[in-house]
Parts: sequence; C-alpha cells; structure tokens
Amino acid sequence: MKRIDMVYQKLKELDKGAGVSASDIADSLGLSRANVSSDLNKLCDEGKAVKTGTKPVFFRPVQEILHKNEETSLDKFVEKNPSLFSAVEQAKAAILYPPGGMHILILGETGVGKSMFAGLIHKYAIEINRMEKNSPFVVFNCADYANNPQLLISQLFGTKKGAYTGADSDKIGLIEKADGGILFLDEVHRLPPEGQEMFFAFIDNGIFRRLGETDLERKSNVLIIAATTENPESILLKTFMRRIPMIIRLPNLRERSIEERFNLICQFMREESNKLGRQIMVSVNSMRAFLSYSCPNNIGQLKTDIQLVCAKAYADFVSNKKEDIKINSIDLPQYIREGLYMETEHRQLWNKFLNINKRYFIFDKSEKSILLEEGSGEENIYEMIDMKMHELKDRGLSGEELDKEMEKDIKDYFEKYFYKVNNTIDISDIENVVGIEIVRVVEEIIKFSEKRLNRVLSKEVYCGMAVHIYNAVERIRRNRKIMNPQLNKIRTEYSEEFNVALDCLKIIEQVLDVSMPIDEAGFLAMFFAYDGKEVKEQKSKDVKVIVIAHGKATATSMVETANSLLGTKYAIGINAPLDEKPQQVLSKLKTYLKNAGIKSDILFLVDMGSLTTFGEEIEKEFGIKTKTIPLVSTLHVIEATRKAMIGHSLEEVYEETLNVNTFLEEGASSKTVSEMEEKLAIVAICTTGEGSAVAVKNILEQHLNYDNNIFEIIPINLVGTESIHTRLRNIEKEKKILCIVSSFKIDTSIPQYGLHEVLSLEAIKPIQRLIDIENTYIKMGDTLENQLKNINSKYVLQDIKKFINAIENELNIKVNTNALIGIALHVACMIDRLKGGGSVDEFMDRGKYISENYELYNIVKRACEILTKKYDIDISDDEICYIMTFFNYKIILN
Repeated sequence: MKRIDMVYQKLKELDKGAGVSASDIADSLGLSRANVSSDLNKLCDEGKAVKTGTKPVFFRPVQEILHKNEETSLDKFVEKNPSLFSAVEQAKAAILYPPGGMHILILGETGVGKSMFAGLIHKYAIEINRMEKNSPFVVFNCADYANNPQLLISQLFGTKKGAYTGADSDKIGLIEKADGGILFLDEVHRLPPEGQEMFFAFIDNGIFRRLGETDLERKSNVLIIAATTENPESILLKTFMRRIPMIIRLPNLRERSIEERFNLICQFMREESNKLGRQIMVSVNSMRAFLSYSCPNNIGQLKTDIQLVCAKAYADFVSNKKEDIKINSIDLPQYIREGLYMETEHRQLWNKFLNINKRYFIFDKSEKSILLEEGSGEENIYEMIDMKMHELKDRGLSGEELDKEMEKDIKDYFEKYFYKVNNTIDISDIENVVGIEIVRVVEEIIKFSEKRLNRVLSKEVYCGMAVHIYNAVERIRRNRKIMNPQLNKIRTEYSEEFNVALDCLKIIEQVLDVSMPIDEAGFLAMFFAYDGKEVKEQKSKDVKVIVIAHGKATATSMVETANSLLGTKYAIGINAPLDEKPQQVLSKLKTYLKNAGIKSDILFLVDMGSLTTFGEEIEKEFGIKTKTIPLVSTLHVIEATRKAMIGHSLEEVYEETLNVNTFLEEGASSKTVSEMEEKLAIVAICTTGEGSAVAVKNILEQHLNYDNNIFEIIPINLVGTESIHTRLRNIEKEKKILCIVSSFKIDTSIPQYGLHEVLSLEAIKPIQRLIDIENTYIKMGDTLENQLKNINSKYVLQDIKKFINAIENELNIKVNTNALIGIALHVACMIDRLKGGGSVDEFMDRGKYISENYELYNIVKRACEILTKKYDIDISDDEICYIMTFFNYKIILN
C-alpha cells in the first residue's frame, strides 16, 4: 500500500467528526509529520479530504457517498458545459465544506443561468446526502421589493404582529421557511444596507429576529446563495462580502464554446418537444442561426427565443399550414436569421453542417437529437421528397425552378441508392431485412419485368426495389401520402419502363392487399431506367479531386502535401489569387478540364465564396457530375484523394470526406498555432557568409514537407565559433531547435547534419523524420485533449517523448511514426487510467514473457521511472509487459 493510501485510511479511522491533525496521523503511523502533511494536502487537492482552521489545521475525509459509476447532476451538467468546470468545482467545495457548507455569491450577466445553477447546487447537496431529500430551496428576488426596504426585510426575516402599520399578525419569513435547505437571494445588490447588516448576525451564528421582535432569538440552519449582475465590491457592504467567501462567476454566452451553445439549444428544443408532446423538426440553417445570432441577454434570451419560434411552428401545425412541427430559417425573426451571415466567425462549426438543404434535426424528449439526412437513415426517398418540397416552397421556389431542383435531387438519390443498398445488403439476407412477403413480391416483379423489357435485371434492382417497396408499404399503412413531383417527366422520358411499372403496381396490390398510388409507378420506373449501362459505366469512372482556394499558393500547397504523403500526383490544385476575379479562376478551371480531357466525375474541395458554385457551372457546360465540399483543409484533400485513388464512387468519396469534419470538430482544428507552446526551428549555420546559410535554407525548403506555422528554418552566419552557443541559446528562448546543419561539429546534444549531407540530400530523410515525429506529437496532443480526464495531454506527451527516446537510445533503434502513434496513445491512456485509480489487466504468462525478454524488460522498466516519478504512479510488471510488446516487433523500425 502506498504511503498516501495509508494516510487516507488512518484519516478515516481517526476522524470522529471534529477533524484530525497531521501530527496525530504521523504519530499513529510512525511517519514524519512533513510527509503526512504533504499527503493530506494532496488528498485535499484530489477532493478526498477537506481541511479547516489555521493553527492547528484539522483534516476530515470526504465521505464516498456516491457509487463510482453514479454521476451527480453537477457532473452531468459540466460534461456538456465544460467552460463551467471551475464554477462546478467551487460549488462542490462550498457544499462539502464542514460542518454545514459555505455561503456562496454567484456573479454573472443577466440570463447566464444563475438561478438554474443555484438549483443544481441544491440538487447536488441532496444527492450527496449533505441535505435531506425534502430540504427546501427558497427563491427570493430582492428587486421585487427594492422600493420598500421595510417590506423586503419583513419578507426575509418575518414580522411580529404590530411591528408596523398593517402588520396585524405574526408572519414567518423566508429564512425560517428555508431551514435545513438553501435560500437563494437573486439580485442581492437590491438588498438595502440595513438588510445586509441584519444578515451579519444570522450568517455568523444562525440567529435572527423577526421584524419588531426584541426579546426572542430564533435559529435557522440555512445555506445562503446570493446572486448579482453588478460588481459586488461597489454595491455590497465589505462586511457582508467578508461573510460570503465563496464567489463563483458564471461566463456569459459569448464566452462559452459553440459546442456548449449547441447543447443548450438541443436541451431547450427537447424541453419544448416534451411540452407539446410531439417531435420538433429544425432545419440545419435554423440551427446555424440560433448558434450564431447576437444574444445579449444570454441563455435566458436564447431559451425565450426558442420557445417563441416553437410556438409559431406549433400554430402552423395545428392550423394545417404544415404537416409537422417544423422550423425553417424563413420562420425565424430577422434578428435571429442574421446569425446565418456570420459564417466567417464560425468556420469550423459549418464543417459540421454541410449539404444543409437535405438535413433536419429531430428533437423529442429523449436525451439524443437526430440529424436526419436524405433517406432518413433508411434510404427512404419519400422523406427526402417531403422535406425537400417543403423547404423549397418555404424558400419561395415554384414552377419550373422547383421542378428542376427536384429532378436533380431525385436523380442523385437513385444513383446513390443503387450503390449504397447494393453494398450493404446481400440477396442472401434480404429476407431478414424486409420480410418474406416483400421478397415474394419483388421476385414476381423481377420475373414479370424481365420478360416485358426483354433484358435481365441486375442485383442492384433486386436489392434496391425490395427495400424501396418495404418503405412504400410501411408509409401507406401509416396513412402517409406518396408523392412523386417528377411523375409526368418520368412517364414521357421512360415510357416503356413506366408502363411496366404500372403493371407492377397491380402485382403489389394483389399480393400485399394494399392500394398503391400511380406516383409509385414513377419510382419503380426509375429502378428499371437506372439499371444497365448508364449506372455500370458511372460506377467504373474515376473520380478527380480538384482543390480550389483563395491565395497565391493555398490550393497547390495543400495538394502538394496530400500527394506527397500518399506518394502520388492524383489531386489537382488551382489557386485563386485575391486579385483575380472569380470568372478568371472559373475560366482557368475550364481551360484545364478541356486541355486535360477530363470527363470523369469531379469532387471539388473549395474554401468559400463564389468558388462553391463552380461545380454547377462545370455540370452545365461539360455534362460532368460534380460534388462540392466547402471549407477545405489538408485533411479533406488527403482523405478525398485516398478514397478516389482506390476506386470509390463520387458519392462514396464525398460522404467519406465529409466524415473528416467529425474529427475536426473534436477540438484538433480549433487550436490555433498561437496557442501552441513553442515553434520548432532548424538552424543552418555557415561561417563563409550569410549567403551560404540562405542557400542551405533554400535547399531544405525545396525538399522538406513542413508547416510554416510550426516549423522555421533559420540561417545564421558566424564570424567565429566563439559566439555559437550564445546564438543557439538566444534562439532556444523562443523556439525549440529540432536539428542543426553546420559545416563543423558543435558540442551540443541537438541532432546535427553536415553541409555535405544536405547538399547531397542524404540528410533530407532523417530531418523529415524529425519533422514528422514532432507533427505526430502535436496532432496527438490535440486528439487526446478531450480523451484524457486526469492529466494534461500536451504536457504528458512531452514526457512520453522522453520515455520513448530513452528506450530508442538503449535499443539503438528508431521507431517509425505509425508505431510511435500506437506507443504514445497507449502510454498516455495508461498514465491517465492509473492517475484515476483504474485497474490493470493481467498480462498472460507475464513471468515467462519477462524471462524471455529480460534485457528489454530492464530497459523499459528503467525508462518507466521517468513517468512514475513525474506522475506519482505505480507502473506494474503487467503494464511494462504491454509496453514491451510495442518494441518487440520489427515493424517499429524505419
């Protein structure tokens, strides 16, 4: 057992309610007082103990009331509101403070949620058994009686009969009502000075008198939580302030992250759905507006605005203007819609909501909200048409313009549908998906249609039609309308297929005993029409990846990086300098497509503005199918290129590239370079003049792949070697030196390469490896930031780097970047788990494995001392064996 555990056990054993001193525990255990005191303070930092008094200091254990897996309301709250972590920790400390808690003052602007937070504190006190289940939570707004100080004080403390004119009976005050619980005083700055003074005696010893009483003292055990929007030092008496030591400030909505605001919106939407007893559909554009519009009155205003918008949507629903409770951006008040025009401020957020015309959020009373895409997750064309039609009409589209939009969407749907259904459902198990009745209908339809069309239909038609008919029948049984807005167009363009489809409706009706509308024949005809050469040729086409971005070299730089990492020249970059008009860039793109003879599908990755419309222009002029993803990053280019190279369809490349945004949202891309701890430098040193050093820099720049925001190549010229260490130390004050290129040997531990090695390009590979390793650690730090609970991801990776380097040096090996990621992630999670008191899995045949790899065991064990000392953890032989496995394979070597 560790010493700190022994101290904790003894603390729980000796504590009888009054607290235990460090000397008492030291004497009982035979340990030094200094060591025991240090351990007790650590236990306080970990929330396992609290201390009171000054000289002497007494310690008390915090009772482990909750089960390990049981979360309190405050714990759940802070998971979705991480910016309030400090506030929550302060609140917990105040409630746990012996003997009866610590009074609290909450600061914050109007609408930040002070009342709600006070309510959560009360709930927390009950959950950890610091207060009884029926303990009162009394709320009083001092502003309600601000113009009548005497009445205000009587409300709080109560009144004795005859205390003033009109006081015709004894009246209990809120302090008495709150006995055993919490009294929440909102807008406490409106409490007059005399009222504040009356609180002094009560706060100090729990004694008070009703207004007009002189001969009777009353007692009440009340924890006071006060709240104000003002500067407390300017509006509250200093004597009052001294009696409320715990001051908690709640951030305003502007200071909270976009993810937190998103969680708040979802919570309020679910609450409204629960009130209405129905689900609420919210377009992504509406969510974007709510996430970005100016909301000066904070959370309170956000909640009220959402209630008003939901009320309007409900009114449209009950008056039959809409089939569902649906909120589109056109329904929002103008001041909320203005949030849509703030894209530049929330660039990362919009990555999450691409293809906005085809998605809705579905809210109900459950904890989760659903992002409804085309097909509603079940490849359901009916839902897509419903939502698309309503949205286009809400946007004011009608007639030919609406038909054109719908035609494109239906064609896109069927192409995507064929590939996706075929790839996910096999003929052999289709019965398990749709049922035996549907399978029999489809078999009869296929047999009938092949004879009428005089051709064999593919597996795609079989699988696709089975799922489609299943959805159609389910929709009819739920009394929902089937509508095909392109029915006439399909009937004329695919007349043969349409006539066959009409007869197929009769087969469905006879076998399943349902009445099928003619609109459904249009969909069945599309299955026949899209089966054959057109689809199969489409599937075999390559997908070109073209990047277009503003700036002189933005697009080509991203493409060069992606192509280099993938060892290809597949992706294409077209720069859009800021001094070039969009038409010039479009013309440049068209010229390239003509000269290159490109006829395959194209995925455009663009940054913003008019570049997002280029795909439509290319489709019109070249007849090429395109997809466009805005807000491009290098990661998008890499993923799109990788998927396109291995032969995925345009739809698949598009969907997979969109999924990159899931990782970008996690926080990795939200970190700016300015937030990183240090820049990295490669120093090129010459003694023959600065021009030589610059020449070396130019060679390195041409042959190395690195991010200019993180890495810098610094050329320096030395007149003599006497000042070299001073120059290097000055650079290290601002940057970490990755390596040195020099014509002579320097006495330093920094990796060095000779000028001849750079000129012959021999040094390029090892220097690139150093850069790749640093990039790996930077990315892992960002990735782990939200994964690790007990340690700081950036700091721990620096220690893990030393740990891995120590093993590399002992084994005289170099770990490649892929293996490096695995080792670093494993060790980071191990440290985090051990710091949190997690268990260790037993390593099978541990003793035998150690004896067979004894030298490696000793090397890893020695290296682990770096981590055990720094993080005060015990790394067992089981953990060491797991780490050894990473270094016991040849794949770790470059």
